[in-house]
Amino acid sequence: MDEKLESIFWNIQQRNQGETEFIQAVKEVLFSMGPVLAKYPKFAQQKIIERICEPERQIIFRVPWQDDRGEVHINRGFRVQFNSALGPYKGGLRFNPSVNLSIIKFLGFEQIFKNALTGMPIGGGKGGSDFDPKGRSDDEVMRFCQSFMTELYRHIGEYTDVPAGDIGVGKREIGYLFGQYKRISNRYESSVLTGKGLSYGGALVRTEATGYGLGYFVQEMLATRSESLEGKTCIVSGAGNVAIYAIEKVSQLGGRVVACSDSSGVLFDEQGINLTTLKQVKEVERLPIESYCKTHKHARYQRGGNLWSISCDVALPCATQNELTGKDAATLLNNGCIAVAEGANMPTTPEGVELFIESGIAYAPGKAANAGGVATSALEMQQNASRDAWSFEFTDRKLASIMKDIHGRCLETAEEFGAPGNYALGANIAGFMNVADAMQAMGLI
Repeated sequence: MDEKLESIFWNIQQRNQGETEFIQAVKEVLFSMGPVLAKYPKFAQQKIIERICEPERQIIFRVPWQDDRGEVHINRGFRVQFNSALGPYKGGLRFNPSVNLSIIKFLGFEQIFKNALTGMPIGGGKGGSDFDPKGRSDDEVMRFCQSFMTELYRHIGEYTDVPAGDIGVGKREIGYLFGQYKRISNRYESSVLTGKGLSYGGALVRTEATGYGLGYFVQEMLATRSESLEGKTCIVSGAGNVAIYAIEKVSQLGGRVVACSDSSGVLFDEQGINLTTLKQVKEVERLPIESYCKTHKHARYQRGGNLWSISCDVALPCATQNELTGKDAATLLNNGCIAVAEGANMPTTPEGVELFIESGIAYAPGKAANAGGVATSALEMQQNASRDAWSFEFTDRKLASIMKDIHGRCLETAEEFGAPGNYALGANIAGFMNVADAMQAMGLI
């Protein structure tokens, strides 16, 4: 790391002690910034990097709620409004027991650059709670969401901060959150939340967007190497929204997904994952993927298995942060993997990223490859603002075009800064430059 950047990084570590995930995300970006400071010393003079690494606002609040038995529970809510240089804060809400300030800050920090890469007028933010919706009734989830929004509503708005869904927050949760916002604010402000149901302002393709966008990005990445997804064996970690629709798009583009996973284990189907069954198990019945094997007797499920040990051409980590280690990366490379693209946020450890880049395979970080979700959220905001509704095909074409532009921007930036084919460096610098230029133009704020 550049000497100036080492000093900046040390100060950030001191100011954010114990925030492991956030520090990891910052370090990954700062490793790319040496060539930028060399070419644009004004950014160092104006301390743009230090300012980007410090959230504009961090909100932590109590969320009391009552379960069906009448027992009172207290959870913690978060919203980190990281950077609004390009537009209102935009980023999802995550409901998961693992949620803490470090995770929300890392996600919000990543969101700054991801949103900038889309070329759309949206800043970066993130939020959530350590509440676990798994095993809770609809009424319990509703009561929690209403309590959560009772505090959050005062900090958001279509021109201020526009949350969406993330892990543990789907259409059900967004519906309850939007209803409570409307009730408290006395405004039908459609653009205050994205990921809504189609009957009240949601956008077609929003459910599929992150997974579809990932598929489009992989196809573009392979095309630069005179390859395509046609006939490629693929594996996808996770079995949630991103993973399911990544599997769907990869299959549409000619790939064959043979394995996916959930928090309990790994599912392998040599004939290719059957999407109809997977959707029934995960989206309708909300069961572990082991239930897939009841319908498809030939499929194998390994409790606690390692997805990354399965031979593949293309690997798509779509579950959670730091799920793919350096050891896993070495296994993938030894088994002939030619492309890795991240559907989750920071799913590969620094050791794994280093191996992928050194090997020369096509590797795309999440801030570029999974930007389709937030891009389509911004399209939903456009439709809400104009009181319009676009067709699935029209929105899907826009998504494909955005992902193609992101791919091209990353590739061109990597080339400009002396690292051809390095999507990680290209994504970091391209996103940073958009935000830094805007921050410089607005003065010291």
